[in-house]
Amino acid sequence: MTSALNDIAASIRTIVDYPKPGIQFRDITTLLGNARAFRRTIDELVQPWAGSKIDQVAGIEARGFIVGGAVAHQLSAGFVPIRKKGKLPFTTVSMSYALEYGTDEMEMHVDAVGKGDRVILVDDLIATGGTAEGAVKLLRNRGAIVEAACFIIDLPELGGAAKLRALDVPVRTLVSFEGH
Repeated sequence: MTSALNDIAASIRTIVDYPKPGIQFRDITTLLGNARAFRRTIDELVQPWAGSKIDQVAGIEARGFIVGGAVAHQLSAGFVPIRKKGKLPFTTVSMSYALEYGTDEMEMHVDAVGKGDRVILVDDLIATGGTAEGAVKLLRNRGAIVEAACFIIDLPELGGAAKLRALDVPVRTLVSFEGH
């Protein structure tokens, strides 16, 4: 791992037994509050697409909004919020997705992406991949081309990145942590 990625990993706080016993919550608010680490994170996420034509960056609620907005700015792309059901004010399209225990639904505005738009999906963390998989399907259902999915953190034991790769979506993660 490069020194930049080591700095990024070191700026992420781990909260043990949150939200329930046995979970190690990876908290990026410490990374966001560290200007140098935040800048390095965005630079690393953007690097493979610098100079490419990316039309939109789609961010998954809520931390994906923060990271995705910064990535969109750096790529001179638009930003598409993907939100939980009932949070967007205009006509929406939705997609159900699997959670660890049950299902949920996400939405985006019906006009957020156009047919053939080149999109990068962004969130802070990939775990089981259910939310990201639902977001990819939602974007593709509207005709977008999902060029890649980018995450600061991968929890490889949970298999989410592999799920996206099985959908032919390249996955970029910056740091990995063992466990849940």
